Amino acid sequence: MLKIVMDTAGDLAPGWEQDYQIDLIPINIIHGGKSYLQGIDLKYEDFYALVDSSGSIPSTSQPTPYQFVEFYRKIAKKGETVLSIHVTEKLSGTVASAREAARELKSEINVVPFDSASGTISMGMMCKEARQMDRAGDSMEAILKRLDFIRRNMQLTATLDTLKYARLSGRIKYLQAALASMLQVKPIMELKDGLIEMTEKARSRSKAIDRVLSIMEKKLNGKKINAGVVHARDAQSGRELLQKVIQRFDCAEASLSELSISLAAHFGPGAVVLVAYPVN
Repeated sequence: MLKIVMDTAGDLAPGWEQDYQIDLIPINIIHGGKSYLQGIDLKYEDFYALVDSSGSIPSTSQPTPYQFVEFYRKIAKKGETVLSIHVTEKLSGTVASAREAARELKSEINVVPFDSASGTISMGMMCKEARQMDRAGDSMEAILKRLDFIRRNMQLTATLDTLKYARLSGRIKYLQAALASMLQVKPIMELKDGLIEMTEKARSRSKAIDRVLSIMEKKLNGKKINAGVVHARDAQSGRELLQKVIQRFDCAEASLSELSISLAAHFGPGAVVLVAYPVN
């Protein structure tokens, strides 16, 4: 059976990890001179408590090639194939570490690293489709072709509820973030060529979410889609956005998940993300 790996900059809807047999390699979270493994040493609520008590944002670092080698050896036997799906290489060196580990293990395990050119539930959706195709008997070539289609057609739009985390993490220049906070604007971001860019601002939370839906509607142009909604410590907003997506779009599937710590460190609580791609 094909082994499927995802790093924890990706997100999975409840049950997917077990149902689709996805192995998770944790991102390293660093704070106060201590290193934590996301999801193992540091859970969601631990992370937010750490930020609230210290007033500083933990940094993140990709798994090292050594960590990848040890992980692949743990989950796969000699001669087995591992499909390893990772966060966009434009924001992280994770896929580079995976590639280095794959070269080291080439005579032992067949590791196929794949750059998602995205993050969050985009990666989880890729893992899910890969497993479904694997169970249907499709070849690795066919799976990679499908993943490339998803990667090329994946759309991601998000809005933040607070700029505190973006300001503390340094991902938004301080003056810009401070000005936005005073004006109480809500930034709207889109995935463009593997990077998250702030493209618009809205005056209120409700207007920002409406704009997220409008942007996605324009991009998808009435096609049947697979959709994913992700929230950061705001399940109610996530559920409300998911319901609007189901009502407004022709969804083959629509899923809800919580945003990974490695992205919540920059987006902050209250962030909501809409991810979608056409089925065909």
